[in-house]
Amino acid sequence: MLAAMPLPPTTTPPGDETPVRGRDDACPGALRLHPADDGSLARIRVPGGLLTARQAEALGRVSEELGDGRLDITSRGNAQVRGLAAGCGAELAARLRTAGLLPSDRHDRVRNIVASPLSGLDGRGHADVVAWVRELDAALCDDTPTGPAGRGELSGLSGRFLFALDDGRGDVAALGADVTLIATADGGAVLRCGGPLPGPGVSPPSGATHPDTAARRARRTDGSDPLGRGAEANTDGAGATSLATDGSMAGGGGLRVRGEDAPRAAALAAVEFLTRVRESGTRAWRVRELPAEHAVTTGGLAARLAGAGIEAVPVEHTPAPASAAPPAPGSVPGPNGRHALSIALPLGRVSAAQWRLLTTLASRGGADELRMTPWRGVVLPGFAPDDAPGALSELAGAGLVTTPDSPWLGVGACTGRPGCAKSLADVRADAARMVADVTRGRAAGTGQVAAGAADTPDTAGASARTAGAVARTAGAVARTVGAVARTVGAVARTVGAVADPARRDADSGHVDTGHVVAGGSPPWPVNGTTSGGGRAGPEPLPVYVSGCERRCGHPGGRWVDALAIGDTAYRVTVRGAGGDTPETDSVDVTAEQLAGAVAAARGTT
Repeated sequence: MLAAMPLPPTTTPPGDETPVRGRDDACPGALRLHPADDGSLARIRVPGGLLTARQAEALGRVSEELGDGRLDITSRGNAQVRGLAAGCGAELAARLRTAGLLPSDRHDRVRNIVASPLSGLDGRGHADVVAWVRELDAALCDDTPTGPAGRGELSGLSGRFLFALDDGRGDVAALGADVTLIATADGGAVLRCGGPLPGPGVSPPSGATHPDTAARRARRTDGSDPLGRGAEANTDGAGATSLATDGSMAGGGGLRVRGEDAPRAAALAAVEFLTRVRESGTRAWRVRELPAEHAVTTGGLAARLAGAGIEAVPVEHTPAPASAAPPAPGSVPGPNGRHALSIALPLGRVSAAQWRLLTTLASRGGADELRMTPWRGVVLPGFAPDDAPGALSELAGAGLVTTPDSPWLGVGACTGRPGCAKSLADVRADAARMVADVTRGRAAGTGQVAAGAADTPDTAGASARTAGAVARTAGAVARTVGAVARTVGAVARTVGAVADPARRDADSGHVDTGHVVAGGSPPWPVNGTTSGGGRAGPEPLPVYVSGCERRCGHPGGRWVDALAIGDTAYRVTVRGAGGDTPETDSVDVTAEQLAGAVAAARGTT
């Protein structure tokens, strides 16, 4: 079966090569529209994915009245409107300003902040990071020399620079942000700069030796400390807090700061990055793109924070999070007797009617709030326990994903036709057909259709209309897929590794205007679960359907690559964490055979 781990939000993987940027980034924004084959595209930054019900309603009206009536949620919890007329920019901006969604024109594209979506709602985590989101956003938009960042220069960040505010559960800390804050149990935070949080099966980025390394090592030998904390801070024994051997922040450590200083410290980390960019003479967009000799170092950042009156203590290892799992679809009980509803969006897109339902429920729930997640989902807080099941039933009836066994989970696709001129196929319709095939296979095997997945949502309406014909060809497909399964059998035996959280650029890459996924996280109850709901076997790989060889928005780590090679033909293979190198021979199939070929490659047949 296809249900599996989510397709992760995408970020640039760490590596030894420093990208050479000959231009500023071209990420779309609310003011900088991107021309596409289906009209102009606007990307509206929503820090932390946090919307009031009124703001959500305003977004819906913008989509219906200026765009094509649909909304996309990106891998950074931002909103995207497609099908805009070329001359609508001024009206769009005016509407967004009125709704409080465009507080600063100069900082439109730099307000990229992801935050733990369930923070403050489920009793987990060490802090409610919503206040951090608000304070950091204000710091990013403050141009005054005496502002929270200390210098009015953060409008110079690229549209791809990412902040992550993790409440201590480890969900957004794993997304490879440029600046990450992780709440700690003592009320403080650990500040990290560059790269994903190292964890099981994830190697920290390799780093070259920096010019200040020798001097810092010398300071250790004489018992002193770059921050004046004394000789005990420089030992390398048990419980030590020594810095990374190259002085960079790439090895899993960071700086411990007070919770009240955390948002300002994150803004100052971005200022330090911009300083290093200028010194390097490059146009680096992300922290990990800096040349090794100009990397953001623990000592350099600590000195900047100290100059702003922020005490920062180096830590060698970031506290291990309890779980890196994003919210599973369904009802999430909280400590205050209220429930939050977690919903995934098939292929990250909602229709006008679906969005109206979400905004209506946001008001009905009592919290008057809607949270968009980096896993292309939505969290609705504030429901009474007796009201949650009925609301979930409404959402499922509208074609949204409300249970963790949906075959939509772990399936992603680029924009494809008709929105992208480079795409060879309508990959969204083909991905929806693939999911419909899985749904019908489940029905044939169990006598019932998986909840929330029986009807393909209107984002893939064409697929739904052809599903009957697809089902009638299932026998022929199964016979063809037998050969496919034998070809990729070796792959199926090795799919136990969880995808590396280092990924391609979120909301970007070749102006990637629509890489999407229905979100969620392992473990998902699928074929092979134990009676207690746990995994009985290895986690199936995520799958990504691409319309051309750019594969915009594909995940990192190990993943199943379904690449369009014609209008109705695909090449299926498994790609590895090392440079996207194929791990096995590819198999060419028709669109009708895609479900079986992907299932074989994922090890879920």
